[in-house]
Amino acid sequence: MFQQGLSGLNAADTSLKTIGNNIANASTVGFKGSVAQFADLYANSLNGVSGNNPGIGVSVSRLAQQFTQGGIETTNNPLDISINGGGFFRTEVNGATQYSRNGQFLLNKDGVITNAQGALVTGYVANKDGVILAGAPVPIKIDNSDLKPVATTNANFALNLDSRSDPPVKVPFSATDGTTFNKQTVLDVYDSLGNKHIMGVYYVKTAPNTWDVYMASDGIEMTAKQLAVTAASDQSVVDARAAYYAAASAVPPVPGAVDAARLDYAQKLGDLLVPAIDGALGNSQPIKDLINPTNHIGNRPDMNPQTIDAAFAAAVSVPAAKQATVVFDRSGNMDTTAMGALVPPQTLPFNINLPIFPDLGSLQPLNIKTNFLGTTQYGSITSEKSNTQDGYSSGSLERFAADEKGVIIGQYSNGKSRPLAQFVLVDFPSVDGLIPLGNNAWAESSASGAPQVGVPGDGKLGKLRSSSVEVSNVDLTKELVNMITAQRVYQANAQTIKTQDSIMQTLVNLR
Repeated sequence: MFQQGLSGLNAADTSLKTIGNNIANASTVGFKGSVAQFADLYANSLNGVSGNNPGIGVSVSRLAQQFTQGGIETTNNPLDISINGGGFFRTEVNGATQYSRNGQFLLNKDGVITNAQGALVTGYVANKDGVILAGAPVPIKIDNSDLKPVATTNANFALNLDSRSDPPVKVPFSATDGTTFNKQTVLDVYDSLGNKHIMGVYYVKTAPNTWDVYMASDGIEMTAKQLAVTAASDQSVVDARAAYYAAASAVPPVPGAVDAARLDYAQKLGDLLVPAIDGALGNSQPIKDLINPTNHIGNRPDMNPQTIDAAFAAAVSVPAAKQATVVFDRSGNMDTTAMGALVPPQTLPFNINLPIFPDLGSLQPLNIKTNFLGTTQYGSITSEKSNTQDGYSSGSLERFAADEKGVIIGQYSNGKSRPLAQFVLVDFPSVDGLIPLGNNAWAESSASGAPQVGVPGDGKLGKLRSSSVEVSNVDLTKELVNMITAQRVYQANAQTIKTQDSIMQTLVNLR
């Protein structure tokens, strides 16, 4: 007799508990609210006819989770990541796979991305070249090793050379005399160790539509720099350099050994440079001044082989040699056919072997394929458009963030960036079949179907947004109204029990 009312009380109680849980998690990131769904109850009739059966109450058929999209709120943490659309983050806890919509992530002590409960977030990792290696998802570990330097191998200079320019009034060309060239451009390039050098390019107009190109390394014309490199490569100079560093690192130090080794190194290098400069019809007097006994550079205690090299390189003075010739047609565009007819033929790109001196231990020389794509000769002021090259120095990881495809991009101190890893998302044939585990996580079940792994933005999978979270999809106002309704239902069912109790009492009193 009391069955209907009791079942109604139980159903209303379940509804109130579900509403209470929704309200309690109104601020839980990634939470999905639930709705209690009910079914009526009827007893089986012996004759199969139940038209006159009033029913025996109500039952809770299931608690249906509502996998609707929650709102997106921005944060200041780049590891806060929201999903805008379908899918779940894939995590691992003690070897078990779980799924979550909560993207509040952090780095643990091992550099692995986890959530607050310590679950490891999985995805695809990148190799050292920044290529994402798709395969079985693995815990995402951020590689914080330095970005290795890359030597410059290609450079391009794009500018407009004024067709109205006259050839310089002063010849021959000198990198230190601005009246001997029409235009100078510079570009930072990098050696195999990531050391930065300045590649200087000088343009000298020699005839209508024809320009000679000279080049410099760290401010010193290439011919002079190469002569210094050749002299410093002599075995006697190499041995003297080694003797200096051996004396400088001796334990215990030998008095006067460093001074003697420094003087010997400077003298040997100077003795080789003077005849080499004279043979190239240059001016060797600046070198002679450096090794003059009254003011010998090797006697200066503040000098070492590297600073001595720099002083000698700056003092080398020999006639410059052009590195290339560029020719333009009458439309102002580069005329590669006319360039190919020159003697010797001029073919783009020019293969420039940029000498590096003082020697910093990198590969020598710096071979750069130099192009002039986009360079024109119009009747407008000479101006640079863009100068580019493909090398860079080493860099340390400064920050990282994920893009909408889930690719984690690392930003390095040298201004470069590269992919570090990629988040994966997982969808299911029936998300309603997922088993809630708590801690904002679900597990697959036979009802959900097998997980379908993909990358954000593919198919039904949503896109990611860094520095944001998906808030709970609970509508607090709606839940409060539902709570009032459930409360009334509870009271009404309680009233049916009270009424039935009164009827029962009346029957008992019929005596």
